[in-house]
Amino acid sequence: MNSTTEKSMSNSRGHIEMVAAMLLMGTVGYFVIESKMDPHSVVFFRCLFGATFLAIYCSIFGLFKNTGIGKHNIVPLLLSGVFLVCNWMMLFASFESASISTSTAVYHVQPFFFALIWAAAYRDPIPLTKIAWMIIAFIGVAMVSDIHLSSLSSDHLPGILLALSAAILWAISAVFVKQIKDVRPHLITLVQLTIGVFMLLPFTNLTMLNTTSYLQWQHLVTLGFVHTCLVYVFMYSAYQKLSTPTIAVLTFIYPAVAILVDYVFYGKALSVIQFLGVSLIMLSSFGASQNIVLPFLSWKKA
Repeated sequence: MNSTTEKSMSNSRGHIEMVAAMLLMGTVGYFVIESKMDPHSVVFFRCLFGATFLAIYCSIFGLFKNTGIGKHNIVPLLLSGVFLVCNWMMLFASFESASISTSTAVYHVQPFFFALIWAAAYRDPIPLTKIAWMIIAFIGVAMVSDIHLSSLSSDHLPGILLALSAAILWAISAVFVKQIKDVRPHLITLVQLTIGVFMLLPFTNLTMLNTTSYLQWQHLVTLGFVHTCLVYVFMYSAYQKLSTPTIAVLTFIYPAVAILVDYVFYGKALSVIQFLGVSLIMLSSFGASQNIVLPFLSWKKA
């Protein structure tokens, strides 16, 4: 088998893994809601089961050898875990006061917050094109929020704010992760999940375990095994095989599936304005990831 064929097969496998990961991620809201637990309890068990399955995976494939974890990177590693866990809590809480589709769509602006925080922390200027796409994305967020100007109120507003907070916390976590060198991503996630277990254990009412139904346990185990361990293994494997623009495009499967799940299982459909807002968010994310220059910017430059 020549190198061209091997590369083609690797690329195809990467596409399958990334698509599978995004399809699964799009269903996370359903399992969170159907678990019928408060957000921090859901995150606790997601971390507990996810860490357990991921530790088994790392042990089987020998990932605990030469971990690369040391004094030089332990602080950003720990902080990334704290912010990632808080991000999940905010996102899951947003599902309760806004629909899965609106929360997920708003949450998808996280790359823009990452760019802003990274630029502020390291004085790295943001290209004018990226700024333009950011403005379009946040116009989309305002449209998804569906705020009634006559009363300046929206039934979705609390959930929107929680989803935005989750996106900011994810971006902060990602900034810390970017500083971590020579540590396998599987181990980074395992440490983050372990931090989540210890963070949330004091606030989790363990007496409720006696009244937790078998179906609830199924949802919680699925969140840990499928939506955490399996999804991250798929994603990290795909990252090694695909280009960054391809990965960015395939991530749009996640919010698309979330919108479909929200409609099929809960009968919640986006209004025309909200749908246009989601479209703007998706368009801006695509444009920014592909470095597409907006016509009026190219005209100005010329």
